[in-house]
Amino acid sequence: MHRFTDEISITIKAGNGGAGAIAFRHEKFIEFGGPDGGDGGDGGSVIFQPDERVVTLSHLRSNKVYRAGNGQTGQGRLKSGKKGRNLIIPVPFGTVITDLDGNILHDFLEPEPWLAAEGAMGGRGNAFFKSSTNQTPRFAQPGIQTEPMELHLELKLIADIGFVGFPNAGKSSLLKALTSANPRIASYPFTTLTPNLGVLSDGTMRALTIADIPGIIEGASRGIGLGISFLKHIDRVSFLIFLLDVSTAYGEEELKILKDEMESYNSNLLNRPWMVVFNKIDLVEDRAFLREWMDAVPVGTLPHMTISAATGEGIDALRETLLSYFREREHKI
Repeated sequence: MHRFTDEISITIKAGNGGAGAIAFRHEKFIEFGGPDGGDGGDGGSVIFQPDERVVTLSHLRSNKVYRAGNGQTGQGRLKSGKKGRNLIIPVPFGTVITDLDGNILHDFLEPEPWLAAEGAMGGRGNAFFKSSTNQTPRFAQPGIQTEPMELHLELKLIADIGFVGFPNAGKSSLLKALTSANPRIASYPFTTLTPNLGVLSDGTMRALTIADIPGIIEGASRGIGLGISFLKHIDRVSFLIFLLDVSTAYGEEELKILKDEMESYNSNLLNRPWMVVFNKIDLVEDRAFLREWMDAVPVGTLPHMTISAATGEGIDALRETLLSYFREREHKI
């Protein structure tokens, strides 16, 4: 099984152009007829293609250099060399490609392919250079050579809904309860070391993609814990669910820490619509205290909701709330 890879540097190289041919017609009683050397073929190009079937950059770990085909040499009888093969590299939607200085070259938010490196032109054969003053040119052009290019690829998941919370808040359990995803679940911190994705749909609207973002702790924006390696995946999430564990009794404080870390990473994240969902209510006997505790936590775009991902309590209500919210939002669009 491939290791989840959301960041990688690779080298690409477009194909060299083929050399033009030096050739002459061979006719009876004529040792050298007119020039008939064909042009060299153009080199192949390197093209990145977003593909919804690809969800990680792991497939790019196997090679160090990705090369398109070289153009072939021209031949006599005015035959041009064959064009080099294009190299198509599939990448997930949400992939950002930069140069080594960090300049963004392309951001794959749409399905269109991106021409990263164009193949070089083939050289002209000697037939091209025939003129009234030079009837038998004995030279041709070499094909143009290409230079390798180093690129950095970074995947930022695109999702409609993102779960944000401390380790052990129950994000993976909630993803499994709401969708058909089957993430790894255990009762210790940082069970999720890679983002998990699930799909929520009632069949009447487009499917909603849900991302379970690995646990964020205080200091994540400074590299503590899992650091910012997964904070970047929140960049493309359109609706945030802050999942709080009611058994810890630190709801307001936890929400502030989570928001502070997000703001330190990218202050624009706090402008996204959001809500707070309280998990593990099956562990709380005093529901009156729970209500008082919840009232101290700021309310987001949607009202607070309580659930138990373990027992299923409140899951159906949360599912319908999310579907209704996105139905209404898409209707307005």
